[in-house]
Amino acid sequence: MQVEYFLVLAAALFCIGIYGVIVSRNTVRVLMSIELLLNAVNLNLMAFSNYLDGDGIKGQVFTVFVLTVAAAEAAVGLAILLAIYRNRYTVDMEQFNLLKW
Repeated sequence: MQVEYFLVLAAALFCIGIYGVIVSRNTVRVLMSIELLLNAVNLNLMAFSNYLDGDGIKGQVFTVFVLTVAAAEAAVGLAILLAIYRNRYTVDMEQFNLLKW
């Protein structure tokens, strides 16, 4: 397949992720949107790796690193979300004012 198809798909995923981060008030949706952004980056890494060097596995290695960081980010984010939910009984981002004066 041509690399343009992957780039268009990655751009669409990235735009959906940005839209989810900006519009959503639910913290779980924001975390899922951030994961969508990272998956769009992974798709670009794989597409360019395959396009530039079809025999190498550099893109796959970087993708595994990004997936590892994304899993750690999701775990920490969900832990923070659970701690906030236990204290506030909501996951609405409009009601979080922990870091405000």
